[in-house]
Amino acid sequence: MASLSEQLGGDKRQQVIDDACKVLDAEVADKGGISGIAIKGAYKIVQGVKPGFIREAVDGLLDDFLKALDPLYQEAAAKKVNAGSYLRDNSSRMADSLLSITDGRAQRAKSQVVRGAYDKLRPMAKKQVEAAAPRLGDLLNRLAAPTA
Repeated sequence: MASLSEQLGGDKRQQVIDDACKVLDAEVADKGGISGIAIKGAYKIVQGVKPGFIREAVDGLLDDFLKALDPLYQEAAAKKVNAGSYLRDNSSRMADSLLSITDGRAQRAKSQVVRGAYDKLRPMAKKQVEAAAPRLGDLLNRLAAPTA
């Protein structure tokens, strides 16, 4: 089975970025309670860094994210199960893989505003990324080759 990078990093890249930004917007919009207020506030701050910053960040992270998700995708293919369902069933592993990338990037961020927003939200990040597994799984199901 072709890797996610091979499938989604070429001709489909812009569509993946568009869909990933929609997933991110939807995830933030769905957050409630005190943590939701913090997440929405931090998201607004990061959006305000410069026009198009979120899209630029998604584009900059995409290759690493595809590589991080590929082992789960390949496992789903080997087991002949739906990739989106497999991602949801392994949301903890998915979150750990993606957060290892964002942790490194946040440490190297040039913007103190971005780094500060990330540091403020990081303690609750794993739970939030795990919650995004259904939407990320749906994105994979729409755009990547079927695994089952």
